[in-house]
Amino acid sequence: MIRVFTVVAESDFHLILRFSNDEKRRFDMRPYLDMTVFQPLKNPGFFGLASVNYGTVVWPGEIDIAPETLYELSVRLPG
Repeated sequence: MIRVFTVVAESDFHLILRFSNDEKRRFDMRPYLDMTVFQPLKNPGFFGLASVNYGTVVWPGEIDIAPETLYELSVRLPG
């Protein structure tokens, strides 16, 4: 099972992620921001509160996204 180890929220609503297999990847959250559960993330300050808990990315208010989604729909980065 793939897990997120670290996350950095970028100002353009992308997440830079390091996974349990040591891959570094970039995930675009913009397509998700109109979904009801993710609408609070449209606020850049709130989006920047992303952290890792239990192997995935979470935000205050019990907002999270599956690590499998983050991995499968992200782009691999060098390093």
